Amino acid sequence: MTTIATSKDALAQAKVRMEKAVEDFRKELAGVRTGRANVSLLDHVRVDYHGTSMPLNQLGTLSVPDATMIMISPWDASAVPMIDKAIRTTDLGLNPTNDGKVVRVPIPPLTEDRRKDMVKHIHKVLENHRTAVRNIRRDIKEAVEKLEKDKKISEDDRKRSLDELEKLTHSETKKIEDHSALKEKEVLEIK
Repeated sequence: MTTIATSKDALAQAKVRMEKAVEDFRKELAGVRTGRANVSLLDHVRVDYHGTSMPLNQLGTLSVPDATMIMISPWDASAVPMIDKAIRTTDLGLNPTNDGKVVRVPIPPLTEDRRKDMVKHIHKVLENHRTAVRNIRRDIKEAVEKLEKDKKISEDDRKRSLDELEKLTHSETKKIEDHSALKEKEVLEIK
């Protein structure tokens, strides 16, 4: 964490950190299944490739030939069984098949129970990221109060900075909640 010398530094740092939390939330939601194939579903899959844990997208080309299938064409054919195993061991509930050259991952339609589980997962991720934003607010608030205590800013500056911090926190939390609501709607929508 960089040192905070002014209230402007504090607010700038809060903005950067909160935006990172929102972006992380967005990336995490991309991995939540919605019933149609999307290569981002496999972003978090890591393959044990010759003793090294590697992201799946570094072992081959991922494509979506149709709305219910993801196809992985590894650059090294010997990686096919390792990729197959890595996808099976995730909690995505996918059952890949392979022909020795490519791995096909059919995306089954979501059952009502699975949709409800996914919504619960989205809510859990949402709460974790809300907490992250609140923790950033707390850290920056403490830093601003310390600046006032050390007589580096006035009481008015502190009040103004804390008001700005509250507005920023509210704005970033709303972004996270909006993304969550959209994804929840997408998951519950039956095609």
